[in-house]
Amino acid sequence: MTRLEIARNRLDLYIAAEQAILAGAQSYQIGNRNLTRANLAEITKMIEILQDEVETLEGKPKGYTRRVVMMDY
Repeated sequence: MTRLEIARNRLDLYIAAEQAILAGAQSYQIGNRNLTRANLAEITKMIEILQDEVETLEGKPKGYTRRVVMMDY
């Protein structure tokens, strides 16, 4: 499995986790115990990181352009 495939797979899992949290699966109660599965802010941050990583591994530019001027002295 390549780094790109791993990054895409992790991104898919984080997106699924975000969707589950947004659908109400972030916390639940069993008897008198409250359990929290994940922090939405941390998952959202990791999605952004993984999206950047996937774009980098795919060779896509990161939203900026470099200009190189060749000079002949």
